[in-house]
Amino acid sequence: MKKKISKIPQFKSKEEEARFFETHSISSFQNEFKTVKARFAKNLSEGLHIRLDPDALMELRSEAKEKGIGPTTLARMWIMKQLSSSRH
Repeated sequence: MKKKISKIPQFKSKEEEARFFETHSISSFQNEFKTVKARFAKNLSEGLHIRLDPDALMELRSEAKEKGIGPTTLARMWIMKQLSSSRH
């Protein structure tokens, strides 16, 4: 089976990719994308407020940014992982 060559170039950074798609229509590349299943969080109804020192908050925000998610989402993921592993 022959591998199809993409018209979308390889990017060195997200910034470079963003600049590319600012000047190119994504519809020109529609046949190169595939459908993916998305999962959404349950309807969360309760909040928890925690205080972090500035360094810890900066580290949380930095790690979340690397993963492309918000710091609250990352903190929730860590808490849920810890709760799940402590049940077993």
